[in-house]
Amino acid sequence: MHDVRVAILGATGLVGQEFVKILKERNFPMSSLRLLASGASAGKRILVGNDEGEVEETTSESFGGIDLALFSAGAGASRTFAPEAVKAGAVVVDNSSAFRMEEDVPLVVPEINPEDADHHHGIIANPNCSTIQMVVALYPLHRVNLIKRIVVDTYQAVSGSGKEAMEELANQASALMEGKMVTPHVYPHQIAFNVLPQVDVFLDNGYSKEEWKLVQETRKIMHADGLKISATCARVPVHVGHSEAAHVEFTKPMDPGEARGILENSRGIVVFDDLDINLYPLAQSAEGRDEVFVGRIRSDASHPNGLVMWIVSDNLRKGAALNAVQIAEELTKRNLI
Repeated sequence: MHDVRVAILGATGLVGQEFVKILKERNFPMSSLRLLASGASAGKRILVGNDEGEVEETTSESFGGIDLALFSAGAGASRTFAPEAVKAGAVVVDNSSAFRMEEDVPLVVPEINPEDADHHHGIIANPNCSTIQMVVALYPLHRVNLIKRIVVDTYQAVSGSGKEAMEELANQASALMEGKMVTPHVYPHQIAFNVLPQVDVFLDNGYSKEEWKLVQETRKIMHADGLKISATCARVPVHVGHSEAAHVEFTKPMDPGEARGILENSRGIVVFDDLDINLYPLAQSAEGRDEVFVGRIRSDASHPNGLVMWIVSDNLRKGAALNAVQIAEELTKRNLI
């Protein structure tokens, strides 16, 4: 396999910048890197390892000579440019929601269903951040003892909404500490010192779009169409790191110790679970890390076949850029580029 010619669409965004860092950190075999964004960002320079790269405006001609295109510029840009990239001969790994639920587009988490990438037709979808960390933690248990039902509550960092949201949190916190009034712009309400039980828009069924992604994407990734899932997603005043409380019903009882042992021996997972020393996953300690952290593993007092656990991950890395790069690594390993 020759070194891969890579393009990043959305190179100036939070996830785009993580793409650049992670490709370098993992020594991804690339011979060239093209940085793409909107016209407003064209000409900006981004650090690529020890060098700088110049950002180009994305056009339908941007993907000539590209083998792999990593997309993180929103669903609209993906719908516009992904077909152009595929037509030019590139494989697209798309971080937006544009293609995730299309039947002929694989939705891949490499720890779970890497073989699904074999059936791509030019586009592979990267799942939603909150979905990725949950399925990484739950699938090893599902393989041993089939899961029948999941009730999950998420506590999601503002970086999931982009740079502007991170700035809004910092500015609001500073202003409020000085006794000043704040006006929200990114979110419908103040986010500093607050919790918003809304991530994305609401659907007619009363769930938010983010909550429904967890339902549909989990079923597709785990190949479990009948799996019962209910989610409540909240935005919390944390910069980086999504946290989740998962209440899981299995087919038969599972001892917390057995679950802990399975997870400790599973790829991409770190178990932090020692209550005697107050050891459990924190968003703060997950920031900048690649693993999914699991703790507070205990029996569900409301169901004999249930377990409850706390799951945390860096939403910009494993929840977005890292998972996409891992998909790209699988593609090179399987000679699919």
